[in-house]
Amino acid sequence: MNTELYTEIKILSDKYANELRTKIDERTEEMKSDDNSHFLIYRVLGISESEGNLIDIYQNKGRFVYKYAGSFLEEAAILCLKHKYPNGNKTRIPNTLGKRPSTYEIDFLNRKDALEIKWRDATTDGDHITKEHTRVKVIRQKGYKPIRVMFYYPQREQAIRIQETLKTLYEGIDGKYYAGDDAWNFIKEYTGFDLKEILEKIADERTAEYAYC
Repeated sequence: MNTELYTEIKILSDKYANELRTKIDERTEEMKSDDNSHFLIYRVLGISESEGNLIDIYQNKGRFVYKYAGSFLEEAAILCLKHKYPNGNKTRIPNTLGKRPSTYEIDFLNRKDALEIKWRDATTDGDHITKEHTRVKVIRQKGYKPIRVMFYYPQREQAIRIQETLKTLYEGIDGKYYAGDDAWNFIKEYTGFDLKEILEKIADERTAEYAYC
């Protein structure tokens, strides 16, 4: 395991963990003074006030956790890429096939490889396919190879179908699509660094810390 990279990702995880805890604590405190008149509808539907309160709390917590988990993992993956390819970087290219958006962002451009890094994509929006199709065509026209790396595959049927369509789309223009275990393996083979091993070590250390609290 690369000690320098491990340390960088560990520092990054500490930053995200602390920010996440602060956001959750702040929101939990704010909610103590919320207007809970909507609990009437919960009760009509057979949800008790205590259960309704927990639903609202965890719904708010969930939004923060998903946001921070995604941003952290994507940034950690880019750290691996930067260690192997220091000249690679985030890049914006003009949309040559439309007016909206005016530009498209490439998460990591390494020579001709245009990587999109996602922790997961559970969208069920049918327009997502059209938008992504345009994006990868613009990238391909620029002379780059679109590569999609998504660490966690969706679990709902409609979202899975959209991902299957996106995989076909990428492969149809000589791009690459990696999801689930394939995504972790791609990062390991492409960079030489085992990101999952690093994260498992940090997670085990964090769990041990909680055990002593």
